[in-house]
Amino acid sequence: MSFYQELGSWFAPRGPSLSSSPMLASQAPSTDRLPTGHGKQTIVVFLRHCGCPFAEKTYLNIREVARAHKDINFTAVSHSDEASTNRWLQSLPQAGSEPANLSMIVDAELQLYAAWGLGPTSYGHVLSLSSLQEVWRLARDEGIANRPTESGSRWQTSGFWAIDADGITRWGRPAKSADDVPDFEQAVEALINQDAGVRSSHQTLFPRPSENSRTVARLLIRS
Repeated sequence: MSFYQELGSWFAPRGPSLSSSPMLASQAPSTDRLPTGHGKQTIVVFLRHCGCPFAEKTYLNIREVARAHKDINFTAVSHSDEASTNRWLQSLPQAGSEPANLSMIVDAELQLYAAWGLGPTSYGHVLSLSSLQEVWRLARDEGIANRPTESGSRWQTSGFWAIDADGITRWGRPAKSADDVPDFEQAVEALINQDAGVRSSHQTLFPRPSENSRTVARLLIRS
């Protein structure tokens, strides 16, 4: 990492025009690079720049939750370039231990970020007192500290969503601050509850016949 690479991370990102971020119960964006719906539940996180301790904490969290929920697709999106993203991944604890249901997409051109409504953020978002205190706490309590920032922007907004099998948003939002690290178990719970609700509705519409009704049916057939 050079001084100029680190300096470049303090410049605002320049990406495509922003779409609106998906709201709860709305259709999520779906593209060839990041498909949603199609009969598969998906949890997606758009990371801060590689090297940020909050990006590291977020990625370690989603990796752990993905290991425990193999029936859900998990996707992390990086806006650092591919080489920087790969070096960052190799620098993390237990590098290479990602489960098969967790994938990383590199979006250095910010096309996916823009499609999900994630653009440049404010001074207070990045450098608030609470965020700076959390940087210190992560380093002290969890050993997660700033790593070299080779590409990406500190001003790029992150975000996280859970999408059901029909492509509907069930959880998530843009990050409220740099230290807004999501609880992915809540995302899983939202998908499980939605799936249970769908099954319950199906059972209400098409209830299983009771034992008495089955007995009556057999008697009618025999008569």
